[in-house]
Amino acid sequence: MAENLDSYRRKRDFSASPEPSGDAESAADERTLRFVVQEHHARSLHWDLRLERDGVLASWAVPKGIPPDPRKNHLAVRTEDHPIEYLEFHGDIPAGQYGAGSMRIWDSGTYETHKWRDKEVMVTFHGERVRGRYVLFRTDEKNWMIHRMDPPEDPDREPLPDKIEPMLAKTGPLPRDDHRWAYEIKWDGVRAIAYVDGGRLRLASRNGRDVTSRYPELRELGRALAGHEAVLDGEVVAFDAEGRPSFQRLQGRMHLTSDHVVRRLAQSEPVAYVVFDLLWLDGHSLLALPYSERRERLLALGLSGPTWQTPASHVGDGAAMLEASRARGLEGIIAKRLDSPYTPGRRPGTWVKVKNVRATEVVIGGWLEGEGRRSGRLGALVVGYYEDGALRYAGRVGTGFDEAELNRLGGLLAPLARADSPFEGRQPPRETHFVEPELVATVNYGEWTQARTLRHPVYKGLRDDLAPENVGFDDS
Repeated sequence: MAENLDSYRRKRDFSASPEPSGDAESAADERTLRFVVQEHHARSLHWDLRLERDGVLASWAVPKGIPPDPRKNHLAVRTEDHPIEYLEFHGDIPAGQYGAGSMRIWDSGTYETHKWRDKEVMVTFHGERVRGRYVLFRTDEKNWMIHRMDPPEDPDREPLPDKIEPMLAKTGPLPRDDHRWAYEIKWDGVRAIAYVDGGRLRLASRNGRDVTSRYPELRELGRALAGHEAVLDGEVVAFDAEGRPSFQRLQGRMHLTSDHVVRRLAQSEPVAYVVFDLLWLDGHSLLALPYSERRERLLALGLSGPTWQTPASHVGDGAAMLEASRARGLEGIIAKRLDSPYTPGRRPGTWVKVKNVRATEVVIGGWLEGEGRRSGRLGALVVGYYEDGALRYAGRVGTGFDEAELNRLGGLLAPLARADSPFEGRQPPRETHFVEPELVATVNYGEWTQARTLRHPVYKGLRDDLAPENVGFDDS
C-alpha cells in the first residue's frame, strides 16, 4: 500500500541510493507470504527482518540476528515499512544516505502467520537458515523482542560460554618425534580469548578481565564473523617498523585509561589480533577435537583483515622454524602436538615453548634508589616469585627502562608503599623500599643462579593479565 511507504520514501534520495522506490505494483499471494533477512553493515551491524504483509514489508532491525535457541531472546526494533521489491534488494547504499553501508541477503523464504496483532506477531519460517516458529512481541513503543518458540533445530546446540580459560604451554626443547607436531611463532604480546556473538566482539585477558575497550581497532573482527557465534584463542600483538612483535610498543596500549588517547593510538599505533585456535563455533565446543582439526576449522573461517590474522602453522621441521625465528630476532616458537585436545587453564605438555630468549614473569615487592641521574628515585626493581604461597626474593632489575617508564613506575609504586618486607626467607638489600606485591613484570634474563636469583635481568614491561599469586618459579 503506497501510503504505508511514506516514511520510507521521506528518508531516501532515490537519485543517489540504489534502493527500490516502491513505485512498482505488487500483488501478494496471501497463501505464500515471503520473508527476507538482510545482513546490514551500516554504522552499527544488524540484521533486518522483513515480512510480506498488506502489500509492503513489515520490518524490524535485529542487532544480534535471529536467535537459534529459545533460551535466548534478541532485541528487535520496529522500523518503517519497506516496498515488496526489497525482498530481493542487495547492494551498497552510498555514504551520506540513510542506512549507508553494505546490504546482503542472509536468508529468504516463505512464512505462515499464526497471529498478527499490534503487540504480537507469531509466524513459522520456512527458509534456508531460519526455520521454525517464532514470536515477535512489543516491549514499548518501538522496541520488540524476538523469541524462538520451537526447540533448537540442532538439538545438541549449546549457548555461547561466558568464559574459557586459555590453555598453557610448558617450556622445553624441540620434540624428538618432530612429525607429530606443528610449529607456530611465539608472539611477544598478551593472550586474549575472543568471544563473538551477533557480530560483536568481546576480548578477555588471561585472568578473565574484559579488555575490549583498550583495542577498538579489533572490533571489526566481530563483523568479519557476522552470522557466527565463536570463541577464538589468540594474542594481541604490536609490531615494530620491521614487522616484528614488540612488547615494549604494546606497553603503550595496555595501561591507558583515557578513551580519547585510546582512540587516537588505535589509529596511529594499531595492534593486531593473532588468531591461532578455534575453541567453540555455532553452538558446539571444539575443545575435545585434536589440534589439527581445530586448525582446519579455523582456516575455513578465512580470518584475515586489517587488524587480525591467522598465522601459518607448519607440521614438522621445527629446527628450521626455530632457526628462522632466531634469525629474525623473535622470542621463539610454540610446538603443538597434532592430536592434542584443548585443555583450558592447564599446562599438559602437549604445547611446548621453545625459546631463543629467556623470559619470565616476576612480582615486584620493592625498589631501590638509583645513583647519578637516578639519585633519589627508582633505580632498580626488587622482584620475586611465589612458592608454596610465599613470595621469594629473586633479585633486582636495574636495566631496560626509559625515562617515561621510570616516571610511570614511580607513580604506580608510591601508593603501594609498606613498612615491612613482603618477602619470606632470604631478604633483599636493607635499603629496599618495600611495596605491596600487586604488580607483575616481564623480564629477559641470562640464567638463574643456584640461589634462585636472576642473572642479568632486563625489564620488558608490566603485565596486568596475570595475578601475582600465579607467578611461580620458571627456570626457562
